[in-house]
Amino acid sequence: MCDRVSDPLIACVRPLFVMQKLWSLGVLALAEVAVLSLWFSVTAVAPQIAAEYGLSTVQQGVLTSAVIAGFVVGCLVSAFFNLADRLDPRAFFLVCALIGATANLLFLAVDAGSVTAVALRFVTGAVMAGVYPVGMKIAVSWAKNDAGLLVGFLVAALTVGSATPYLFAYTGGADWQVVLISGSVAAALGGLAILLVRVGPNARRSATFDYRRALETFRNPAVRLANFGYYGHMWELYAVWAGISFYLIASFEQSGLQDPLGTGRLAGFLAISAGFIGALAGGYLADRIGRTALTMGALFVSGVCCLAAGPLFGAAPIVVFALACIWGISVIADSAQFSTAIAELSEPETQGTMLTTQNAVGFAIALISVQLLPSWVALVGWAWAFAPLAIGPVFGFVSMWRLRALPEAARLAGGRR
Repeated sequence: MCDRVSDPLIACVRPLFVMQKLWSLGVLALAEVAVLSLWFSVTAVAPQIAAEYGLSTVQQGVLTSAVIAGFVVGCLVSAFFNLADRLDPRAFFLVCALIGATANLLFLAVDAGSVTAVALRFVTGAVMAGVYPVGMKIAVSWAKNDAGLLVGFLVAALTVGSATPYLFAYTGGADWQVVLISGSVAAALGGLAILLVRVGPNARRSATFDYRRALETFRNPAVRLANFGYYGHMWELYAVWAGISFYLIASFEQSGLQDPLGTGRLAGFLAISAGFIGALAGGYLADRIGRTALTMGALFVSGVCCLAAGPLFGAAPIVVFALACIWGISVIADSAQFSTAIAELSEPETQGTMLTTQNAVGFAIALISVQLLPSWVALVGWAWAFAPLAIGPVFGFVSMWRLRALPEAARLAGGRR
């Protein structure tokens, strides 16, 4: 059939390109789901671990925060040395995934209240710097007027990966060791799966080391505002993900629902997983209506959810679950678009470093909100635990509104601001 068209080479090559793109992005998404299940593997079963080792609420929070702190440090090191732009992304991904799987498995052999346990969670988070930002760089390398959707697809995988430990916790009952073992096996398989992924034609590797590339994140006004939007988003996101399951359990118990623990875990998994829809829909819409328009809309909805969680606490379970699902969708719908905006506002050979720097600062902010959450819950209870998180969506909304007015915004989504 190729000889019947005016350009037989293009006609033959295009289907092959599409197949390679779909295959690579599909396998990449599965690999991300598998490896990122390590993130909340301990948090999802924190009550069982706390009961067995006598951990305080603060100690439980430290275990969760150690992962984020590790990720921040890992991103800073990666950004400083431009690792995401200088190394083979697949090899980098594989090594980091295997280290993370090992560190997560070793947690079973130590006292959960020890410094070693915290260090292992820190290492688990640190190596994620070679998984999440690197995965985004690979996804963008295949982009052709669909960068928002491609990165949205990857963030959808991140969402499911983050929710997976809660499903493990639900199906595994009180046996928290099963959750960690499952996460490590999944991460190792995900790391190996990356070898089946091809990097797209837009990829550019840098042969030189220049730490100043990371500083461009703060010097460029358009990039800075896009990052500000992301920072407001991150103030909310991980605190919601870390606490939503426990909020649902407490709310279900308040409403008198039978088996609030089991139902709350399942509801938490479903609410976070609903973000899969949000990330995909957000990417699809942002490529058509504009990055700033989509992010402002998502920030508005998630901000309202932050404030609505208090009045609806203890209401009919179906109502609270509906709120959680709307929240799960909106809180992640904009996430990929902040990263996509950075990729569009950056040069191809610096995208990895710029994305990694963005992640470093954003997750440092998330570390603060996640660490403060247990103390705030102890003070006011779960009913009003999420109200202070609304500050983030407000800040992010204003930042994206300002970015929308800049001439550089014309580079976003093919001119769709």
